Amino acid sequence: MKIPVNLPYLGKEEVAEVNSVLRSGGLTSSANLGGKNVREFERRVCSFIKSKYAVAVNSGTAALQAALYSLDIKQGDEVLLPSFTFVATANSVVSVGAKPVFVDILRENYTMDPAELKKKITRRTKAIIPVHLYGNVAYMDEISEIASKNNIAVIEDAAQSMGSTYKGRQTGTLSEIGCFSLYAAKVMTSGEGGVIVTSNKNIWEKLLMIRNHGMVHGYDTRVLGLNFRLPEINAAIAKVQMKKLPAFLRARQKNAKILTELLSGLDIVLPSERKGVKVNWYLYTIATKLRDKMMKALNEGGVGAAVYYATPVHKTPYYAKKIKLPNTEWAAANVLSLPVQPMVKQKDLQRMAKIMRKTI
Repeated sequence: MKIPVNLPYLGKEEVAEVNSVLRSGGLTSSANLGGKNVREFERRVCSFIKSKYAVAVNSGTAALQAALYSLDIKQGDEVLLPSFTFVATANSVVSVGAKPVFVDILRENYTMDPAELKKKITRRTKAIIPVHLYGNVAYMDEISEIASKNNIAVIEDAAQSMGSTYKGRQTGTLSEIGCFSLYAAKVMTSGEGGVIVTSNKNIWEKLLMIRNHGMVHGYDTRVLGLNFRLPEINAAIAKVQMKKLPAFLRARQKNAKILTELLSGLDIVLPSERKGVKVNWYLYTIATKLRDKMMKALNEGGVGAAVYYATPVHKTPYYAKKIKLPNTEWAAANVLSLPVQPMVKQKDLQRMAKIMRKTI
C-alpha cells in the first residue's frame, strides 16, 4: 500500500543505538533489573506515563501474562474482558489457567460496557481487563467503582493506547497495573516488546521476578515466572522511540483532526473524544454499513484501510462461544480503520476523503 495504516517510523538514531549494542556484545541481561538499555527505557516510560515503576518485557502479551501472574490469577478464576479486541487479551488469561468471560462493548468508543460488565460478575471473578481499543479510553471511573465494590483486580490492556489520557492521566495508570505493547505497528515500537506500569512497589518487585523465571539472584526461583525479558537491542530502539513519541502523537492528532473535517457530513460514524479524554489516534476508526465496499475502493486507491477486528474473539474457532454480544457483532461488521500515522500527508488524507465520498 502507498499509504499504510500503520508502520514503524525509524531513523538514524535508532540504527546508531542498535549498532552500539551490537558492538558492546551485551545483547541481553538476566540481571534482576535488566540491562543498561532496558533500565533507561523503563526510566523514560515512568517519566512519560507518570508511574513509579515500569517493567519492560518481550511482548504486549507477555505484559498481560506477567500482570495476571503477579495477581495470582489461576485455574478456576474468571477474568472479564471484551471480545472486541485482539485475541492476545483472551489468550493471556487462558495461558495462566483462568477462564475468559466476554463482555459487550459500547458503540460510542468500542470499549467495555460497564453495565454489561456488572451483569457478568460471579463469585469466581477475580480480575477485569478493560481494553483501551484503538487508543480510545475505556470508562475507567465506572469500571473501577464496580471492581472496588466487588473486590476485583483491574488490569488495563493499554496495548494500543500509549499517549492516551483521561483527565490528564495516562492510560495504564487508571488502575493498579497497565500493560502496553511495543509491536512494530504501534504508536512507538521496539520491534517486538511490551511494558508494564504500576506504582505498587510489591507488584513491581514481583514482576521483576516473573519476567526472569521467578529469580532474584541467580538460580533462586521464588515465584512462578518465565523468560519475559526484553533484549537490549529492542530496548535501545524503544528508548529512542520514547523521545520521539510526543512528536508522533502530535502528527497523529493533526491528521485525525484534518480527516474529521474532510469526512464531516458523510453518512458514516466518525470517531470522537469524550469529555476529559485525549486519544492517541493509534487507529482512526469509522463505522459504516458500506464498510467492505469502502475498504475495497480505498485499497484499490493505494490506501491501507483495514478492519480491526472482523472476527470477535468469541467467534474465533478456538473460543467458539455461543453468546450474544450485539454491539460487538455490530462493530465487527461495520468498523474500518484509516491511516493517520505520522508519515501520512494532507494530500493523502484528501485522497482518502475523495475516494470515500465517491463510494457513498
